[in-house]
Amino acid sequence: MEQTKAQEKPQYPRRERSQIMTPKEAAKYLGFHLVTIYRLLKKGEVPATKIGGQWRFKKDVLDSWLMDRMNQ
Repeated sequence: MEQTKAQEKPQYPRRERSQIMTPKEAAKYLGFHLVTIYRLLKKGEVPATKIGGQWRFKKDVLDSWLMDRMNQ
């Protein structure tokens, strides 16, 4: 049975939503409590950006930050 064009899967790689995370998602990803994430944000110790008044984290930047902290 042939698939119609609407049923075919796209040929380009799907972009993962996990590339940009909320504080709650970042806390879960890092294994931190949400309060710890906000404490680190307040001290400027964790890399993040405010977008529209809300904190956002890039997964690859968090990975690098965590590796740097582990190697200290």
